[in-house]
Amino acid sequence: MHRQHPTPNSQLPSRLIRGPADRGRWRLASWGLPVALVVVATLHGAQAPRRIVSTSPSITETLFALGLGDRVVAVSQYCRFPAEVATLPKVGTYLRPDVERIAQLRPDLTIINPKAEGLERNLRVVKVPFVTVEPGNLSSVFVSIRTIGAAAGVPDRATALIGTLETRLNEIRKAVAGRPLQRVLIIVGRRPGTLTDLVAVSRNSYMSELASIAGGVNVLADASLPEYPRISMETVIRLQPDVIIDAGDMEDRPNERHAREPVTLGMWRRQQIAGVRAPRVYVVLSDAFVIPGPRMIEAAETMALWLHGVRTWGPASAGSEAIGR
Repeated sequence: MHRQHPTPNSQLPSRLIRGPADRGRWRLASWGLPVALVVVATLHGAQAPRRIVSTSPSITETLFALGLGDRVVAVSQYCRFPAEVATLPKVGTYLRPDVERIAQLRPDLTIINPKAEGLERNLRVVKVPFVTVEPGNLSSVFVSIRTIGAAAGVPDRATALIGTLETRLNEIRKAVAGRPLQRVLIIVGRRPGTLTDLVAVSRNSYMSELASIAGGVNVLADASLPEYPRISMETVIRLQPDVIIDAGDMEDRPNERHAREPVTLGMWRRQQIAGVRAPRVYVVLSDAFVIPGPRMIEAAETMALWLHGVRTWGPASAGSEAIGR
């Protein structure tokens, strides 16, 4: 088995988590993707915000990529990248931000997602200025970057960042151009310790779009499917993917993912069936794959390596190969 080591700079367009009363079952909770279509703000005149609160990992990563890290005064409890956020105050989760805590920090800009029920109303009550960003697909990430940049008073930085990301994505497209498309299945959830209750991604998901850029085609491209369809192992076998990307342990902290990696690899290895070609299986260890934002490049480049053996950057990272080398 060939192992690829994840970068330390490492969450899911949707994150699968277990609640205390949900032992053995999965429930779906969005991470808070950093894409914006609507802005709702009550900013203090034209002065650029100096104290910014982020309520999701994707928003936090976008702020730091725009060079605004020194203005970020608090983040969500799931924010882990870059390393500087570890010491920042936490203001709850993406879906349940702590309004009282936010107000105590006296931010002049808070960036939120409208799926946090009642949050906009509550922030207005305590007179906290905010911008609302909505989940979406890959192209919407660029809308988000531009929106956040404008709200923070750095529109030129946003334009430059978007240009860099688009250039890098085009380089990956060119690197895999002309190669046979690889049939890809992406798993983002499953019952802990098993390959049952599998949750995959369909063609309209962020990760599916990255796989397409890297020279893959989603085996669950049926337009009638939901964004995150549940499938069985029998379906996996029937689909006959060339590559399986398993991001099913992304609810864990990085050290926990590493500890579970051998278990995950072993589960897939035991699914090999005599006479059936085994897919190449990769276990995702870096949350760059599941936080739509500036680190999309790391995920797309790693996928290009996994799908076609094409390296467009430095040492291999972000996951490990399980079977079907």
